[in-house]
Amino acid sequence: MINTQQQLQNFLNAISGDSLLAIDTEFKRINTYYPELCLVQIATNNFIECIDILAIKDLKPLFEKLYNIDTKWVVHSARQDIEALFILSNRIPFSIFDTQIAASLLSFPLQVSYQSLTHELQNIYLEKKHTRFDWTSRPLPKDVLEYALDDVRYLLPNYRILKDKLDFENKAQWLDEETSLLLDQKLYEPNIEQICKKIKGLSKIDSRSQKQAIKLVYWRESIAQKENKPRKWIMSDEKLLDYACGKNNLSESSKKLFDKFTAQNSKNTTFLRAFHPQKPLSNDEKLKKNELQNLINELALKYNLPPELICSGKLLVKFIKGDSESPLKKGWRSKILKMQQ
Repeated sequence: MINTQQQLQNFLNAISGDSLLAIDTEFKRINTYYPELCLVQIATNNFIECIDILAIKDLKPLFEKLYNIDTKWVVHSARQDIEALFILSNRIPFSIFDTQIAASLLSFPLQVSYQSLTHELQNIYLEKKHTRFDWTSRPLPKDVLEYALDDVRYLLPNYRILKDKLDFENKAQWLDEETSLLLDQKLYEPNIEQICKKIKGLSKIDSRSQKQAIKLVYWRESIAQKENKPRKWIMSDEKLLDYACGKNNLSESSKKLFDKFTAQNSKNTTFLRAFHPQKPLSNDEKLKKNELQNLINELALKYNLPPELICSGKLLVKFIKGDSESPLKKGWRSKILKMQQ
């Protein structure tokens, strides 16, 4: 394992000519707001190493390699790995190949695991015995390190098999469209609207209480970030709604801090769109939904895809309701839909 600055530099020198990097990370996110990155595993055609992020002070040389314009990441289920590195680097990779997404375009389940995919593609069985290991503990046992290395050891062979299959089925561009969504920095920044949508009961309270709840969400988020604690440790969703509706009151000191925060951030705590339950589909809309679902099922068979990858039931309802951002209205989905109609 690389745990000194010199070891890191020697490794980076050794892989300086490699642009294709298999990458995985190990992090802890149990009692913190931000993921605590502990290890970065990297494999090339000739080298494989674990980098102890907790032991190395200057990560700039590593970031220069990872975020070089010529570097392509090969990752399985890349979002959390990108996020964990983004927290430290404030940078997004230029190019990635996500083997989970690639597999889904080739009829594998949407959330196929690295272990299942590797077994299917290479007939190699990987154990999962350290999935809940505390990666902040040191020293790391040898078998734990080998477990971490296995997460990148077979990534490049998986990549080559999947890439050949995608090229054969003319789906390489489809993968580029899908992975481009992971390269948007906004995806790794707090999204208040998405946080609000996950709060059960918010859509059922009146508009005035919703406005107050959203201000409380902004405030809770700022405290969670500052103290680096899970947002629900700061204030549960249930308490937040009770405060918003006036069922309970903030303590005097908390009320002063909340008022000060909202006064200073009035432009940032504006009311989002109303969170009202979507109206049920009309009979005509239900018929249209069934027709489209049948069409999607036909397309799934024709293009060897899971139907949910083309469009989930929830997104299909939004499409019928006229959602301009529907995935069915752009990219490869729109193309195959128009060809079938």
